[in-house]
Amino acid sequence: MAVRQGNSEGNGVSGSTGACLFDLFCSETPSLNSQSQRSQWLPHVTPQERLDNLMRQAGNRFCADCGSSDPKWASSSLGVFICIQCSGIHRSLGVHISKVLSLKLDDWTDEQVDELVKLGGNTVINKRYEACVPSNIKKPKPHSSIEERADYIRRKYELLQFLDTEKNLQCSFPPSPQRYLTCSPSNAASCGFQMDKRHFEKQTTKARIGTALRHSWGRKESEHKISKKSTSLAGMVQFVGLIKVNVVKGTNLAVRDVVTSDPYVMLSLGHQSVKTRVIKNNLNPVWNESLMLSIPEHVPPLKVVVYDKDTFSTDDFMGEAEIDIQPLVTAAKAYEKSSINESMQLGKWVASGENTLVKDGIITLEEGKVKQEIQLRLQKVERGVLDIELECLPLTQ
Repeated sequence: MAVRQGNSEGNGVSGSTGACLFDLFCSETPSLNSQSQRSQWLPHVTPQERLDNLMRQAGNRFCADCGSSDPKWASSSLGVFICIQCSGIHRSLGVHISKVLSLKLDDWTDEQVDELVKLGGNTVINKRYEACVPSNIKKPKPHSSIEERADYIRRKYELLQFLDTEKNLQCSFPPSPQRYLTCSPSNAASCGFQMDKRHFEKQTTKARIGTALRHSWGRKESEHKISKKSTSLAGMVQFVGLIKVNVVKGTNLAVRDVVTSDPYVMLSLGHQSVKTRVIKNNLNPVWNESLMLSIPEHVPPLKVVVYDKDTFSTDDFMGEAEIDIQPLVTAAKAYEKSSINESMQLGKWVASGENTLVKDGIITLEEGKVKQEIQLRLQKVERGVLDIELECLPLTQ
Protein backbone atom coordinates (compact mmCIF):
# COMPACT_ATOMS: atom_id res chain seq x y z
CA MET A 1 0.00 0.00 0.00
CA ALA A 2 1.43 3.34 -1.01
CA VAL A 3 2.02 5.90 1.72
CA ARG A 4 0.00 9.10 1.43
CA GLN A 5 2.19 11.88 -0.02
CA GLY A 6 -0.24 14.76 -0.11
CA ASN A 7 -0.99 17.10 2.82
CA SER A 8 -3.70 16.08 5.24
CA GLU A 9 -6.62 18.46 5.27
CA GLY A 10 -6.77 20.89 8.13
CA ASN A 11 -3.28 20.44 9.60
CA GLY A 12 -0.93 20.65 6.64
CA VAL A 13 1.01 17.56 7.70
CA SER A 14 1.65 14.87 5.09
CA GLY A 15 0.47 11.34 5.87
CA SER A 16 4.04 9.98 5.92
CA THR A 17 5.58 12.81 7.94
CA GLY A 18 2.60 13.03 10.24
CA ALA A 19 2.75 9.32 11.01
CA CYS A 20 6.45 9.56 11.84
CA LEU A 21 5.88 12.57 14.12
CA PHE A 22 2.94 10.92 15.86
CA ASP A 23 4.81 7.64 16.39
CA LEU A 24 7.80 9.56 17.78
CA PHE A 25 5.44 11.42 20.10
CA CYS A 26 3.88 8.12 21.25
CA SER A 27 7.27 6.51 21.91
CA GLU A 28 8.39 9.45 24.07
CA THR A 29 5.05 9.88 25.85
CA PRO A 30 3.96 6.50 27.31
CA SER A 31 0.97 8.03 29.10
CA LEU A 32 -0.44 9.41 25.85
CA ASN A 33 -4.08 8.57 25.14
CA SER A 34 -3.24 7.50 21.60
CA GLN A 35 -6.78 6.92 20.39
CA SER A 36 -7.98 10.45 21.21
CA GLN A 37 -4.76 12.15 20.17
CA ARG A 38 -4.56 10.24 16.88
CA SER A 39 -7.73 11.90 15.58
CA GLN A 40 -6.10 15.31 16.13
CA TRP A 41 -2.70 14.42 14.68
CA LEU A 42 -3.53 11.93 11.91
CA PRO A 43 -7.17 12.01 10.85
CA HIS A 44 -6.43 10.24 7.53
CA VAL A 45 -3.42 7.98 8.20
CA THR A 46 -4.20 4.27 8.34
CA PRO A 47 -2.45 1.61 10.48
CA GLN A 48 -0.89 0.19 7.28
CA GLU A 49 0.61 3.57 6.38
CA ARG A 50 2.09 3.87 9.86
CA LEU A 51 3.39 0.30 9.55
CA ASP A 52 4.99 1.14 6.18
CA ASN A 53 6.86 4.01 7.87
CA LEU A 54 8.17 1.68 10.57
CA MET A 55 9.27 -0.86 7.94
CA ARG A 56 11.39 1.82 6.27
CA GLN A 57 13.39 2.61 9.40
CA ALA A 58 17.03 1.56 9.00
CA GLY A 59 17.06 -1.18 11.62
CA ASN A 60 13.78 -2.67 10.40
CA ARG A 61 14.86 -3.14 6.77
CA PHE A 62 16.64 -6.35 7.69
CA CYS A 63 15.53 -9.41 9.66
CA ALA A 64 16.32 -8.96 13.36
CA ASP A 65 17.56 -12.54 13.65
CA CYS A 66 19.42 -13.40 10.41
CA GLY A 67 19.85 -10.09 8.56
CA SER A 68 17.82 -11.00 5.45
CA SER A 69 16.71 -7.89 3.57
CA ASP A 70 13.10 -6.73 3.23
CA PRO A 71 11.45 -8.77 6.03
CA LYS A 72 7.74 -9.34 5.41
CA TRP A 73 6.76 -10.47 8.91
CA ALA A 74 6.81 -9.07 12.44
CA SER A 75 6.41 -10.34 15.98
CA SER A 76 3.86 -7.97 17.48
CA SER A 77 4.64 -9.20 21.00
CA LEU A 78 8.43 -8.91 20.74
CA GLY A 79 8.50 -5.86 18.45
CA VAL A 80 10.87 -7.24 15.79
CA PHE A 81 10.68 -7.41 11.99
CA ILE A 82 11.66 -10.85 10.67
CA CYS A 83 11.95 -12.86 7.43
CA ILE A 84 9.75 -15.75 6.33
CA GLN A 85 12.22 -18.44 7.45
CA CYS A 86 12.69 -16.99 10.92
CA SER A 87 8.94 -16.34 11.26
CA GLY A 88 8.22 -20.09 11.23
CA ILE A 89 10.64 -20.62 14.12
CA HIS A 90 9.03 -17.75 16.02
CA ARG A 91 5.67 -19.50 15.63
CA SER A 92 7.17 -22.69 17.05
CA LEU A 93 8.03 -20.75 20.23
CA GLY A 94 4.30 -20.37 20.92
CA VAL A 95 2.12 -17.27 21.04
CA HIS A 96 2.99 -16.74 24.71
CA ILE A 97 6.49 -15.77 23.50
CA SER A 98 6.07 -14.51 19.93
CA LYS A 99 2.90 -13.61 18.04
CA VAL A 100 3.74 -13.44 14.34
CA LEU A 101 1.82 -11.32 11.83
CA SER A 102 2.31 -10.62 8.14
CA LEU A 103 3.17 -7.01 7.33
CA LYS A 104 1.03 -7.15 4.18
CA LEU A 105 -1.47 -10.01 4.53
CA ASP A 106 -2.77 -9.34 8.04
CA ASP A 107 -5.02 -6.44 9.01
CA TRP A 108 -3.16 -4.42 11.64
CA THR A 109 -4.93 -2.24 14.16
CA ASP A 110 -3.67 1.10 15.48
CA GLU A 111 -3.20 -0.55 18.88
CA GLN A 112 -0.90 -3.21 17.39
CA VAL A 113 1.14 -0.56 15.59
CA ASP A 114 1.27 1.48 18.81
CA GLU A 115 2.80 -1.56 20.53
CA LEU A 116 5.49 -1.85 17.82
CA VAL A 117 6.30 1.83 18.24
CA LYS A 118 6.53 1.47 22.02
CA LEU A 119 8.84 -1.57 21.79
CA GLY A 120 11.21 0.36 19.52
CA GLY A 121 11.90 -1.91 16.54
CA ASN A 122 14.84 -4.15 15.63
CA THR A 123 17.67 -1.88 16.77
CA VAL A 124 16.27 -1.35 20.26
CA ILE A 125 15.15 -4.94 20.75
CA ASN A 126 18.45 -6.42 19.58
CA LYS A 127 20.38 -4.19 21.98
CA ARG A 128 18.43 -5.87 24.76
CA TYR A 129 18.14 -9.47 23.60
CA GLU A 130 21.66 -9.65 22.10
CA ALA A 131 23.53 -7.68 24.76
CA CYS A 132 25.55 -10.69 25.92
CA VAL A 133 26.15 -13.01 22.97
CA PRO A 134 29.19 -15.22 23.69
CA SER A 135 31.95 -15.47 21.11
CA ASN A 136 31.33 -19.18 20.52
CA ILE A 137 27.76 -18.57 19.28
CA LYS A 138 27.34 -17.02 15.83
CA LYS A 139 24.33 -15.07 14.74
CA PRO A 140 22.59 -16.66 11.72
CA LYS A 141 23.06 -15.26 8.21
CA PRO A 142 20.47 -15.10 5.40
CA HIS A 143 21.83 -18.40 4.02
CA SER A 144 21.99 -20.19 7.40
CA SER A 145 20.22 -23.52 7.88
CA ILE A 146 16.91 -23.88 9.71
CA GLU A 147 18.69 -25.72 12.54
CA GLU A 148 21.12 -22.83 13.04
CA ARG A 149 18.28 -20.31 13.08
CA ALA A 150 16.20 -22.39 15.49
CA ASP A 151 19.09 -22.81 17.93
CA TYR A 152 19.88 -19.08 17.99
CA ILE A 153 16.29 -17.82 18.11
CA ARG A 154 15.36 -20.10 21.00
CA ARG A 155 18.44 -19.05 22.96
CA LYS A 156 17.63 -15.41 22.25
CA TYR A 157 13.89 -15.19 23.01
CA GLU A 158 12.90 -18.34 24.93
CA LEU A 159 15.90 -19.10 27.15
CA LEU A 160 16.94 -15.41 27.30
CA GLN A 161 20.61 -16.38 27.30
CA PHE A 162 21.89 -13.12 25.81
CA LEU A 163 20.27 -10.56 28.13
CA ASP A 164 22.41 -8.03 30.00
CA THR A 165 22.80 -8.34 33.79
CA GLU A 166 21.60 -4.76 34.28
CA LYS A 167 18.03 -6.07 33.75
CA ASN A 168 18.50 -8.32 36.80
CA LEU A 169 18.58 -11.35 34.54
CA GLN A 170 21.87 -13.21 34.71
CA CYS A 171 23.70 -13.84 31.45
CA SER A 172 24.05 -17.59 30.94
CA PHE A 173 27.55 -17.18 29.53
CA PRO A 174 30.45 -15.24 31.07
CA PRO A 175 31.50 -12.27 28.89
CA SER A 176 34.82 -12.28 27.09
CA PRO A 177 37.80 -10.45 28.70
CA GLN A 178 37.64 -7.75 26.01
CA ARG A 179 34.29 -6.59 27.41
CA TYR A 180 35.96 -5.50 30.65
CA LEU A 181 38.60 -3.49 28.82
CA THR A 182 36.07 -1.52 26.82
CA CYS A 183 33.99 -0.48 29.83
CA SER A 184 34.15 3.29 30.31
CA PRO A 185 33.18 5.38 33.36
CA SER A 186 30.60 7.19 31.22
CA ASN A 187 28.76 3.95 30.58
CA ALA A 188 27.90 2.67 34.06
CA ALA A 189 25.44 0.05 32.80
CA SER A 190 28.06 -1.81 30.78
CA CYS A 191 30.39 -1.78 33.78
CA GLY A 192 28.18 -4.34 35.49
CA PHE A 193 30.33 -7.09 34.01
CA GLN A 194 33.49 -5.50 35.47
CA MET A 195 31.85 -5.33 38.90
CA ASP A 196 30.92 -9.01 38.60
CA LYS A 197 34.54 -9.81 37.81
CA ARG A 198 35.83 -7.90 40.86
CA HIS A 199 33.28 -9.65 43.05
CA PHE A 200 34.39 -13.01 41.67
CA GLU A 201 38.08 -12.19 42.36
CA LYS A 202 37.28 -11.31 45.99
CA GLN A 203 35.71 -14.71 46.61
CA THR A 204 37.64 -17.51 48.30
CA THR A 205 39.07 -20.28 46.15
CA LYS A 206 36.36 -22.67 47.39
CA ALA A 207 33.61 -20.17 46.56
CA ARG A 208 35.10 -19.57 43.11
CA ILE A 209 35.07 -23.28 42.33
CA GLY A 210 31.46 -23.58 43.50
CA THR A 211 30.39 -20.60 41.38
CA ALA A 212 32.20 -21.93 38.35
CA LEU A 213 30.58 -25.35 38.75
CA ARG A 214 27.11 -23.83 39.10
CA HIS A 215 27.63 -21.72 35.96
CA SER A 216 28.93 -24.78 34.13
CA TRP A 217 25.94 -26.87 35.14
CA GLY A 218 23.57 -24.06 34.14
CA ARG A 219 25.17 -23.75 30.71
CA LYS A 220 25.10 -27.52 30.12
CA GLU A 221 21.46 -27.76 31.18
CA SER A 222 20.45 -24.89 28.88
CA GLU A 223 22.45 -26.32 26.01
CA HIS A 224 20.87 -29.74 26.57
CA LYS A 225 17.36 -28.24 26.52
CA ILE A 226 17.96 -26.21 23.37
CA SER A 227 19.67 -29.14 21.65
CA LYS A 228 16.75 -31.43 22.49
CA LYS A 229 14.19 -28.92 21.20
CA SER A 230 16.16 -28.17 18.04
CA THR A 231 16.44 -31.90 17.30
CA SER A 232 12.70 -32.34 17.73
CA LEU A 233 12.14 -29.57 15.17
CA ALA A 234 14.45 -31.07 12.56
CA GLY A 235 12.62 -31.43 9.24
CA MET A 236 9.50 -29.73 10.61
CA VAL A 237 10.33 -26.13 9.78
CA GLN A 238 11.21 -26.46 6.09
CA PHE A 239 8.26 -24.59 4.64
CA VAL A 240 6.36 -25.15 1.39
CA GLY A 241 3.79 -22.41 1.84
CA LEU A 242 1.51 -20.54 4.23
CA ILE A 243 -2.00 -21.29 5.37
CA LYS A 244 -4.36 -18.50 6.38
CA VAL A 245 -7.00 -19.77 8.80
CA ASN A 246 -10.10 -17.63 9.30
CA VAL A 247 -11.90 -18.84 12.42
CA VAL A 248 -15.42 -17.72 11.54
CA LYS A 249 -17.78 -18.80 14.32
CA GLY A 250 -18.85 -21.44 16.80
CA THR A 251 -22.36 -22.84 17.12
CA ASN A 252 -24.02 -24.35 20.20
CA LEU A 253 -20.77 -24.75 22.10
CA ALA A 254 -20.57 -26.59 25.41
CA VAL A 255 -21.34 -24.86 28.72
CA ARG A 256 -18.40 -24.60 31.11
CA ASP A 257 -19.25 -21.63 33.38
CA VAL A 258 -22.60 -22.55 35.00
CA VAL A 259 -24.78 -21.30 32.11
CA THR A 260 -22.31 -20.07 29.47
CA SER A 261 -18.62 -20.05 28.44
CA ASP A 262 -15.81 -17.68 27.44
CA PRO A 263 -14.48 -19.51 24.35
CA TYR A 264 -11.32 -19.10 22.31
CA VAL A 265 -9.73 -21.33 19.66
CA MET A 266 -6.17 -22.69 19.63
CA LEU A 267 -4.71 -23.78 16.27
CA SER A 268 -1.61 -25.98 16.02
CA LEU A 269 0.36 -27.08 12.96
CA GLY A 270 3.47 -29.09 13.79
CA HIS A 271 5.33 -27.09 16.44
CA GLN A 272 3.49 -23.84 15.68
CA SER A 273 0.51 -22.56 17.59
CA VAL A 274 -1.73 -19.50 17.42
CA LYS A 275 -4.98 -18.58 19.12
CA THR A 276 -7.97 -16.31 18.70
CA ARG A 277 -9.21 -13.69 21.12
CA VAL A 278 -11.56 -14.66 23.94
CA ILE A 279 -15.26 -13.91 23.51
CA LYS A 280 -17.05 -13.49 26.83
CA ASN A 281 -20.33 -15.18 27.78
CA ASN A 282 -21.22 -16.62 24.40
CA LEU A 283 -22.05 -20.16 23.25
CA ASN A 284 -22.42 -18.97 19.63
CA PRO A 285 -19.31 -16.76 19.28
CA VAL A 286 -18.40 -14.98 16.04
CA TRP A 287 -14.64 -14.44 15.78
CA ASN A 288 -14.05 -13.76 12.06
CA GLU A 289 -10.35 -13.72 13.01
CA SER A 290 -7.62 -14.68 10.53
CA LEU A 291 -4.44 -16.40 11.76
CA MET A 292 -1.38 -17.44 9.75
CA LEU A 293 0.75 -20.59 9.98
CA SER A 294 3.69 -21.90 7.93
CA ILE A 295 3.13 -25.21 6.15
CA PRO A 296 5.94 -27.72 6.85
CA GLU A 297 7.36 -29.82 4.03
CA HIS A 298 5.81 -32.96 5.54
CA VAL A 299 2.29 -31.65 6.00
CA PRO A 300 0.75 -32.57 9.40
CA PRO A 301 -2.95 -32.18 10.21
CA LEU A 302 -4.16 -28.81 11.47
CA LYS A 303 -5.27 -29.34 15.07
CA VAL A 304 -8.14 -27.24 16.41
CA VAL A 305 -8.96 -27.04 20.13
CA VAL A 306 -11.61 -24.86 21.78
CA TYR A 307 -11.11 -23.70 25.38
CA ASP A 308 -13.11 -21.79 27.95
CA LYS A 309 -11.01 -19.01 29.45
CA ASP A 310 -10.78 -19.08 33.25
CA THR A 311 -9.12 -16.37 35.31
CA PHE A 312 -8.23 -18.27 38.47
CA SER A 313 -7.93 -21.85 37.22
CA THR A 314 -6.85 -23.90 34.21
CA ASP A 315 -8.81 -23.18 31.03
CA ASP A 316 -11.57 -25.73 30.44
CA PHE A 317 -11.59 -28.02 27.41
CA MET A 318 -14.53 -27.40 25.02
CA GLY A 319 -13.77 -29.80 22.17
CA GLU A 320 -11.24 -30.55 19.45
CA ALA A 321 -10.95 -31.55 15.80
CA GLU A 322 -8.34 -32.18 13.12
CA ILE A 323 -8.25 -30.85 9.57
CA ASP A 324 -6.43 -32.66 6.78
CA ILE A 325 -4.92 -29.75 4.83
CA GLN A 326 -3.04 -31.96 2.36
CA PRO A 327 -5.82 -31.76 -0.31
CA LEU A 328 -5.78 -27.96 -0.07
CA VAL A 329 -1.97 -27.83 -0.38
CA THR A 330 -2.03 -30.22 -3.34
CA ALA A 331 -4.69 -28.12 -5.09
CA ALA A 332 -2.69 -24.92 -4.47
CA LYS A 333 0.49 -26.46 -5.91
CA ALA A 334 -1.43 -27.65 -8.99
CA TYR A 335 -2.90 -24.18 -9.50
CA GLU A 336 0.54 -22.52 -9.31
CA LYS A 337 1.73 -24.70 -12.22
CA SER A 338 -1.39 -24.08 -14.32
CA SER A 339 -2.68 -21.18 -16.40
CA ILE A 340 -6.22 -21.24 -14.97
CA ASN A 341 -7.79 -17.83 -14.44
CA GLU A 342 -11.53 -18.36 -13.99
CA SER A 343 -13.19 -19.36 -10.73
CA MET A 344 -13.81 -23.08 -10.36
CA GLN A 345 -13.93 -26.06 -7.99
CA LEU A 346 -10.53 -27.71 -7.54
CA GLY A 347 -11.48 -30.59 -5.27
CA LYS A 348 -13.08 -31.49 -1.97
CA TRP A 349 -12.57 -33.23 1.36
CA VAL A 350 -15.47 -35.65 1.65
CA ALA A 351 -17.39 -35.83 4.92
CA SER A 352 -17.56 -39.33 6.43
CA GLY A 353 -17.73 -41.20 9.69
CA GLU A 354 -13.92 -41.24 9.78
CA ASN A 355 -13.52 -37.46 10.05
CA THR A 356 -15.12 -34.55 11.88
CA LEU A 357 -16.71 -32.81 8.87
CA VAL A 358 -20.38 -31.81 9.08
CA LYS A 359 -20.44 -31.50 5.26
CA ASP A 360 -17.98 -31.80 2.37
CA GLY A 361 -15.16 -29.25 2.46
CA ILE A 362 -15.14 -27.81 -1.08
CA ILE A 363 -11.81 -26.45 -2.41
CA THR A 364 -12.36 -23.55 -4.81
CA LEU A 365 -10.37 -21.07 -6.87
CA GLU A 366 -11.74 -17.55 -6.41
CA GLU A 367 -9.98 -14.45 -7.79
CA GLY A 368 -6.66 -16.28 -7.88
CA LYS A 369 -7.00 -17.57 -4.30
CA VAL A 370 -7.22 -21.25 -3.36
CA LYS A 371 -9.76 -21.55 -0.54
CA GLN A 372 -11.70 -24.15 1.41
CA GLU A 373 -14.73 -23.75 3.69
CA ILE A 374 -14.97 -26.31 6.48
CA GLN A 375 -17.59 -27.02 9.13
CA LEU A 376 -16.27 -29.17 11.97
CA ARG A 377 -18.09 -31.18 14.60
CA LEU A 378 -16.08 -30.88 17.83
CA GLN A 379 -14.92 -34.16 19.36
CA LYS A 380 -14.60 -35.43 22.97
CA VAL A 381 -17.30 -33.01 24.06
CA GLU A 382 -21.07 -33.14 24.33
CA ARG A 383 -21.76 -30.64 21.51
CA GLY A 384 -20.44 -27.83 19.33
CA VAL A 385 -19.70 -26.97 15.70
CA LEU A 386 -16.94 -24.73 14.35
CA ASP A 387 -16.90 -22.90 10.99
CA ILE A 388 -13.45 -22.29 9.48
CA GLU A 389 -12.20 -20.89 6.16
CA LEU A 390 -8.76 -21.88 4.85
CA GLU A 391 -6.59 -20.22 2.21
CA CYS A 392 -3.29 -21.60 0.92
CA LEU A 393 -0.68 -18.96 0.05
CA PRO A 394 2.65 -19.21 -1.78
CA LEU A 395 5.78 -18.99 0.36
CA THR A 396 6.85 -15.72 -1.35
CA GLN A 397 4.13 -13.82 0.50
